[in-house]
Amino acid sequence: MGKGSVLMLQSVKLKVLISVVCVQFTTCFAIAQSVEFTKHNLSVRGAIDGQNQSVQSMCEFCHSPHGMKAKVPSWARSNPGTRYIMYDQMTSSTSNIPSDPTRQPDGSSILCLSCHDGTIAPNNAHSAIAPGSKSNLGTDLSDDHPVSFVYDAALAAADGQLKNTPLFPATLDANKKLQCSSCHDPHNDTYSKFLVASNEFSDLCFKCHERAYWSFSTHCTSPAVWNGSGENPWSHNEISFSTVSQNACGNCHVMHTAGMKARLLKEKQEEKNCLDCHSGTVASSEKNIQLQLTKIYKHDVFAYENIHEPNEAPLVTLNKKHVECADCHNPHAVNGTQAEAPFVKGAITGVVGIDQNGNAVNAIQYEYELCFRCHSENPVTSPTTSRHIEQGNTRLEFASTSVSFHPVEIKGKNNNVPGLVYPLTESSIIYCTDCHASNGRGSTAGPHGSIYPQILKYQYEKKDNTPETAFAYELCYSCHTRDQYNSDIGDNVQRKIHYRHVVTEKTPCNACHDPHGISNTQGNMVNNNHLINFDKSIVNARENGELNFQDGGYRSGQCNLSCHGVEHNSRGY
Repeated sequence: MGKGSVLMLQSVKLKVLISVVCVQFTTCFAIAQSVEFTKHNLSVRGAIDGQNQSVQSMCEFCHSPHGMKAKVPSWARSNPGTRYIMYDQMTSSTSNIPSDPTRQPDGSSILCLSCHDGTIAPNNAHSAIAPGSKSNLGTDLSDDHPVSFVYDAALAAADGQLKNTPLFPATLDANKKLQCSSCHDPHNDTYSKFLVASNEFSDLCFKCHERAYWSFSTHCTSPAVWNGSGENPWSHNEISFSTVSQNACGNCHVMHTAGMKARLLKEKQEEKNCLDCHSGTVASSEKNIQLQLTKIYKHDVFAYENIHEPNEAPLVTLNKKHVECADCHNPHAVNGTQAEAPFVKGAITGVVGIDQNGNAVNAIQYEYELCFRCHSENPVTSPTTSRHIEQGNTRLEFASTSVSFHPVEIKGKNNNVPGLVYPLTESSIIYCTDCHASNGRGSTAGPHGSIYPQILKYQYEKKDNTPETAFAYELCYSCHTRDQYNSDIGDNVQRKIHYRHVVTEKTPCNACHDPHGISNTQGNMVNNNHLINFDKSIVNARENGELNFQDGGYRSGQCNLSCHGVEHNSRGY
């Protein structure tokens, strides 16, 4: 035999060997991945209850071996002859899937629905899934993850938080459509529910989805577990895990038969999606928001339903007045990062707001920009004190151009503020939530609920004839030392004037001072310095009509008004 013949024979033997190895490997792999031992084996040899005694082959439920085109699955079922309601822009304003009345399930999805729409009768060689089963999707698919839509770069760009193409093993079909088979492999139940990959930490979700801030968010990293009290917050998940981080997207979202169709949230009531965990069952006790929302004064998330939209304008309008958890918190971004005023803290990272100029911002840099959503051009609450100068736009009250203001945006104008509590100085800036927050030391941060009006952190008495106590003006005394106002010892004129009014005459701080500020469009530097804006229910005009304070410079001034039945005729200090 010649050399060439020997080489050819060796080549043939090698090819045969490779073929045998490949066949054996493929056979072993196929057995390991076989549908035979899964719920999808509905044949007489199936290992589950309810198998079809008349069908011998486990393949024929889905496949027909004859008469179909090559390179595509041979589906055993044709068009079902029913109409499905699809998830698209009609279901959720945040969906970028166009509303198309002609769009219906196709490809592998229509095959899956052969059983999973619950309409197929046994005499069609398919077993209908029992009503009430989570696997019974019905014909209304608007509460299920969308299928049979083109997933391309244009859709990804329009959404802004989708990958240009799904990452393997999540795949599209030959028409670049996302189908049931993008997430489910009907032959392989390795990851349960026939998922193509594990969804622990929402790994499967992130084959397609990208969320800004997510990797730093508490909901991505938290090891918190359900403590066993109340309802299981993950009972909606067909596959649930032990911790918040493991459940990830599944903390709030459900892919099939969602409670709220828009955004596939697990609960119809927006706040319940948050309070399932923030009720002392999963989140720590200081994050028990549900408890705070039982208080009389609160941001009442229970009073509104289906009004908030993720893509709504930052400025809340009066005809769509509302407050929901997601108005102040971005659940994909929220984290425990701390900051110094006025910069945004992690709890409200990634939300929209209104800046000092009245412009929309996304995302906010400063805490007050969030508050201005509802408390600026369209104030959703009315002033609680009738004042000489009526104001409603908090944005203008705190502006750096205002006559006088508490230092929420920039440091205050007064360089000689008496008795500031350490570490506060005249250069300090404070948060809105230093005053407006859940009451009680150690309570949940933020203005969720309080026993005090205006969701104040501490008591702030506004009634006339109130005896001075540490409790009555605890809010003020949290920044201004009490001994500056409850004693007239020494020669400090400012201390004496406050002692006379607050202690002797039992006049509340609110009678003279407007706690937010006085804008320069309504006040002036002579009459409204030092937050002077009188409460008209306590301070009245003199008989000649005068009602003002006149600044006289450093710790001096005079009043022309009537208070407690006594006229102050240029009474100075």
